[in-house]
Amino acid sequence: MNVDSIMTRNVVTVGMDYTIQIIRDILKNFEFHHILVLENQKLVGVISDRDLIDSDAIPIDKTAQEIMSRNLITIDVETIIEKASDLLLENNISCLPVISPQGSVEGIVSWKDILKFYSKKKTCHCLS
Repeated sequence: MNVDSIMTRNVVTVGMDYTIQIIRDILKNFEFHHILVLENQKLVGVISDRDLIDSDAIPIDKTAQEIMSRNLITIDVETIIEKASDLLLENNISCLPVISPQGSVEGIVSWKDILKFYSKKKTCHCLS
């Protein structure tokens, strides 16, 4: 099965010049754990709630480009779920942006999406 069936399509993105205060508010108000950073509609970084754990110590006028992770590991909609699981574990990351062949963001797969998939799969096998 491909990640297309489990990915979150409603992804929040910000520009590189968004401030920490705005990003903190987005994470808090929408209860997301990851925000994708775009420049000219192309993915350039990821900010997770873990990046803001000590957000009170980070000046609120710092920008996304100053705290985002730039070492991006991405997948496409055809990536099988098992491969996505392996990538998360091997790279000690909590999400994988799903990117189109043209480079636009199509969605995101998090460790929670993977866990829900395996949990449902296990439940289905137990009932049959």
